[in-house]
Amino acid sequence: MPAGGDAAYPSVAEVPLTTGALARRLGVAPTTLRSWERRYDIGPAVRAEGRHRRWTPRDVALLEAMCRLTSSGVPPAEAAQAAKRAAGPQAEHMPVRNRRSQAPGALPLGDVRQECRGLARAAVRLDAPAVERQLADAVGQYGTVVAWQEVMAPTLHAVGRKWASSGDRYVEVEHLLSWHVSTALRRHTPLPGPQVDISPIVLACVPGDQHTLPIEALNAALGELGLPTRMFGAAVPAEALTTAVRRLGPAAIVLWAQARSTASPPLARHLADIRWGVKGARRQPSVVLAGPGWSGTPARGALRPATLADAVDALAGLYEARP
Repeated sequence: MPAGGDAAYPSVAEVPLTTGALARRLGVAPTTLRSWERRYDIGPAVRAEGRHRRWTPRDVALLEAMCRLTSSGVPPAEAAQAAKRAAGPQAEHMPVRNRRSQAPGALPLGDVRQECRGLARAAVRLDAPAVERQLADAVGQYGTVVAWQEVMAPTLHAVGRKWASSGDRYVEVEHLLSWHVSTALRRHTPLPGPQVDISPIVLACVPGDQHTLPIEALNAALGELGLPTRMFGAAVPAEALTTAVRRLGPAAIVLWAQARSTASPPLARHLADIRWGVKGARRQPSVVLAGPGWSGTPARGALRPATLADAVDALAGLYEARP
């Protein structure tokens, strides 16, 4: 590939890929590649000393064709035969970018990290083990904030756009991906340590809103900083939120609203006005309005972070400002 090509998919013309590198490129588990080699005779043309596999550009072309077909619903055995029939001598020199652009079922990702493309491919194939592994790798390598903003969220948005434009297809992809994103976020949320006399942060979706993944990401990111949280999840009734705030005396309340139809400025103002403590030393929570549903809503005294990173910085700053 010429200089200035697709940085997410560097040329493999000179150096054959290892099995691990190829698995990351395709969005599959290394065990899947070994299984395909054993069952369907789609294996590497080169083996280095010690029987280490090295995958050539022609091998990559075959496996990309295999992934395209399985992603569109073709059984693996049939996909392997079709991929081998379709592969020709030109496959070795065909630019990877052109091959990828013709993949049926490809998600509209745009300019994203390589990990994002691998995750999308695994999700479209409904390859749950690969999805889980790639999410764990992203969080482990980059931390929650970057993993959410640059890997998880772009892939979720691409699945949503694909669903909206394809007549309710790919709903199963969105459900599987959402489940595993939630699992990865919870799995990587540290257990809280002893927190004496430290007011927590309340996280909740407004009544009628079911979109919990963004505040699950926030909960995990705050946990990485050792900040105390109380997660209440989806569609929390206003009465229940009020009761929780009075019982907990939180430092802040994060209210997520995905749509304007669910955003409730009166609820936000009501929660911001709750006070507790002895007379002369009463406190009240900071209110954080998160999510696109609050766009255009007057936010008297409320914080309006634009990104997960902004929300983490703002909430951490509340604790740093404490005497």
